[in-house]
Amino acid sequence: MAKSGKKTTQSSAAVKGAANKPSTAAPAKSASVNGGVSKQAAPLFSLDGFKKSTLLEWYQLQHLGRRLDEKAANYLKMAKGWSYHAPFAGHDGIQLALGKIFRPGKDFLFPYYRDMLTSLAAGLTVEEIIANGLSKDADVAGGGRHMSNHFAKIDIRLQNTSSCTGNHCQHAAGTARSIKKYGGDEVVYCSTGDSTTAEGYYYEAVNGADREKLPVVFVIQNNKYGISVPIRDQSFNPDVCDNFSGFTNLKIIKCDGRNPMDSWRALEAARDYVLSGAGPAMVHADCDRIGSHSNSDNHELYRTPEDLEAMRQRDPLPRMRASLIAAGHATEKELLAIEEANKKAIFAAADAVEPLPDPDPASYSQFVLPEPVVGLDDQSEFTIQPAADAPILTFREGINTALHEEFRRNPNTFLFGQDVASFKKQGIFNVCKGMLDEFGNDRVFNGPIAEDFIVGTANGMTRYRDDIRVVIEGAEFADYFWPAMEQLLECTHDYWRTKGQFSPAVVIRLASGGYIQGGLYHSQNLEATFTTLPGLRVVMPAFADDAVGLMRTAIRSRGTTMYLEPKFLYNYRPTSAPLPAEGYMIPFGRARVRRPGTSLTIVTYGNAVHLSLQAADQLAAEGIDCEVIDLRSLAPWDKEMVFEHVRKTGRCLVAHEDKVVGGFGGEVASSVTEELFRYLDAPVMRVGSKFTPVGFAKSLEKAILLSIDDVVDAARSLARF
Repeated sequence: MAKSGKKTTQSSAAVKGAANKPSTAAPAKSASVNGGVSKQAAPLFSLDGFKKSTLLEWYQLQHLGRRLDEKAANYLKMAKGWSYHAPFAGHDGIQLALGKIFRPGKDFLFPYYRDMLTSLAAGLTVEEIIANGLSKDADVAGGGRHMSNHFAKIDIRLQNTSSCTGNHCQHAAGTARSIKKYGGDEVVYCSTGDSTTAEGYYYEAVNGADREKLPVVFVIQNNKYGISVPIRDQSFNPDVCDNFSGFTNLKIIKCDGRNPMDSWRALEAARDYVLSGAGPAMVHADCDRIGSHSNSDNHELYRTPEDLEAMRQRDPLPRMRASLIAAGHATEKELLAIEEANKKAIFAAADAVEPLPDPDPASYSQFVLPEPVVGLDDQSEFTIQPAADAPILTFREGINTALHEEFRRNPNTFLFGQDVASFKKQGIFNVCKGMLDEFGNDRVFNGPIAEDFIVGTANGMTRYRDDIRVVIEGAEFADYFWPAMEQLLECTHDYWRTKGQFSPAVVIRLASGGYIQGGLYHSQNLEATFTTLPGLRVVMPAFADDAVGLMRTAIRSRGTTMYLEPKFLYNYRPTSAPLPAEGYMIPFGRARVRRPGTSLTIVTYGNAVHLSLQAADQLAAEGIDCEVIDLRSLAPWDKEMVFEHVRKTGRCLVAHEDKVVGGFGGEVASSVTEELFRYLDAPVMRVGSKFTPVGFAKSLEKAILLSIDDVVDAARSLARF
């Protein structure tokens, strides 16, 4: 295999012909486009090797897209909609070619916010483009839930991507991974601008695709500006693809992104390369951004008049028009007829779309979370008993057993992350022990130390088939998960943003909490942050049977579940319980009474459940009868059960391992106070760890983390209030 530097092609057309060379035909002095006049100073395009019918179809789409771009700007001026608009003029060639090489319903295309012509050529209708721009309920991308100019049509596999610039590169790599695992012949196309390549997650995606030899084509539309920031302030290499020349399996192809023919040849070569199984490809398209970055930007503030005029001279639309006439493929009259038909099509589409209803304001609450696993019996926890000879499992063994069971049950379940598939080790806490041995490296595999890549590609993997389930170790310790927050956010609003069309079926496992003398980055609790994210389920079991029941529910359900594992409990004997029977599943948002009582209610979860139970035993000797409720599920959480029991006792103490300041207990305490104030005999109290990082020395850890004595003191004070 040649090094990628040798595989870099300066121009795909340069290999076959002279698409980048000046044409021998005399350049036209001017070209009329819908009555406009534009100088044609740049060389004409070579049309050699392309059928007349193809070229005329391409011109029709190119012209239609440019007129839609103008229509979008007019809607803005009239304050009718399209409040975000990023014009594509100057990117015509690469966008037209990208949309046409994509096979609707087969390949996967991840566009970015400037890809109007790409989306039009890929299969969106004029009506669908306008419905998106006007944020109508009929918008096929997501019913107006996402920004205008973010085009998608999931039923043809044109993906709904985020406004977080370029983070869909992770999803593209993940989708390509599934294609490779299932032996498919689909291609994934990931389109971005040049500025995206400065993001760390873009490097992670390219690195992963190169290492795994994935069938993904990264398309870079380089217009030399990131809003107002010129390319020289973003990359030493003006052709940003050169930054990736060290990747062995990556084929890099450069082309003129203004030129549809050159762009097509580049994409054709890239497609053939990735389909060969040799690895991913990167197409670098040199473009112009003829307009401002968006409607909220004025590029005249940072670009010279000479620069703007030079771009106008290279405008792809009049060049394509003049090239068709010069080559004898069309007459002025024929092109005017095409342009007039496009004009009428846009007017007709606008007339049809503008009266359509806007999204119902009351619909905002729909599609936050998909329904959990179908057929879940809310009473299974109480009606299904373990077998008489069921083995007794520790907390760690419960998680491990549930993973094995689910992988046997569904062969489309995968596990990956750091250290999960290393020979003999298989997880730093042995939670994944035996998974690699039983299910093989195709289903259980290691990820790089790149948490964002792990979460983002898991999201992408689930796009390939509805029955795919992915379990990941989001990080070896919860504290290291922060780099993945960007991709976690994507997972949380995919379902809402697409109006229920897609939800990543991902379970993110995190070893959480302290009491192991771990210190900084090894003892943190993150649930308070996770529970603020709509669209994410958060669970934290504290006993082996709950670990099994919640894992079954999480894996079988659509949507993303954060499965937090208090690592101190992995081998803690009091967590042990018999292996639940097959049908035993715990619904999300269902708490459990661990100890009945009459004096006060302790609401808790995780490690604090066991501390609270021991505290309750101590307080019983003083005549204080504490009941302990184990939430188990934090998002959603069981308000109904908590409220019912607090009404009876009149006192509520929330105990958790996390810091009191900003902890999840504040949400519980506020809800109880707001809803049950007239039932309370004392203020709702909270107890947790100190507001400081967790120290490494045992003495510091003990002083900082929640203790039995802390719970006893708080409960005693509350009981005596």
